[in-house]
Amino acid sequence: MTVDVDAPAWVEAGEQILAGIDLWADVPAATSRALQLAAVEAFAVRGYHGTSLRDIASGSGLSTAALYVHFDSKQDLLFEISSRGHRCALRVVEAAAALPMDTVAVTSALIYAFTRWHAEQSTMARIVQYEGAALAPEHLPRIIELRRQADRAVRGVLDRGVEDGSFDTPDVRGACAAVLSLGIDVARWYVPGGPYTPDALGRLYADLGLRMLEARPVPREPSGPSLP
Repeated sequence: MTVDVDAPAWVEAGEQILAGIDLWADVPAATSRALQLAAVEAFAVRGYHGTSLRDIASGSGLSTAALYVHFDSKQDLLFEISSRGHRCALRVVEAAAALPMDTVAVTSALIYAFTRWHAEQSTMARIVQYEGAALAPEHLPRIIELRRQADRAVRGVLDRGVEDGSFDTPDVRGACAAVLSLGIDVARWYVPGGPYTPDALGRLYADLGLRMLEARPVPREPSGPSLP
């Protein structure tokens, strides 16, 4: 990741959060990782219901028998991928919420990192955010709880902003949903090489989010002596 020496502190904080998150760091078996990556690509192209186990095995370069060593079914694969993506997205917002910065900067870093993650991981995020209807009933509670945890983390930051006078939004709950929706929807349409880079999108959405929250202006140090 290239470091922009002129970036605002909240951009640098967001970059550091993303640099510390690896989607696949806790998958020790190369075979399991290959299967999950192949499933992500297949689900993104064909959709969950249009993808067969043979498609996934073929995309991974492995046999269907190898798939069953790691996963009992296509549904288990979807649940593992969805859980993994939601856990990473949750780590992004929780890490941002815990930053030792003022509320406006924390919110900017949170929106920036959350948006940028959904752009940089757009294929994975598209499955995570838009294939939830295909999850089995027994898997939904875990995914719903991860979503609620992310919502609580963001809501906590916005509540703090209202309390300390940083924000003047009349509906924190609605604003929280809007902030999360901004980043989530990026996964639906983002294409690498398009008019926006993930960094540019993160900065743009952070600005839009603060405008939506009616944030107070960030104090600036005077650049010279005051005029009489």
